[in-house]
Amino acid sequence: MADTMKLKIVAPERIFYEGDTTFLEFTTTEGDMGIYPQHIPLTAIIAPGVLRIHEGDTVKEAALMSGFIQILKEEVTILAESVEWPDEIDANRAKEAEIRAKRRIEEGSGDLDRAELALKRALVRLSLTR
Repeated sequence: MADTMKLKIVAPERIFYEGDTTFLEFTTTEGDMGIYPQHIPLTAIIAPGVLRIHEGDTVKEAALMSGFIQILKEEVTILAESVEWPDEIDANRAKEAEIRAKRRIEEGSGDLDRAELALKRALVRLSLTR
């Protein structure tokens, strides 16, 4: 059994990450998921959450907002709509987005699904800036 798997994360503007990982944690529309090398082939829809890339004893975290994941036995590819390292997140902007989303939800104005998604994205970003 292989100890690592290849991981490639592609965002619209760049290749966000390319390397080997021993374990990967992320959120799908079906819930949280963790995969090791030699996982059964699978595709899933990414939901907003913290992506954790395990490289042996090191864990890298990123805010992964949406996209698709393809899992093969020795290779994982994520096509991300939006993904950011913690040092790329503007905490003030995320806090303002949280406040706006909460206000829209409380008022019941506009598209509530969109407001709830905006709130979740803001909370994911804020969790990585603390």
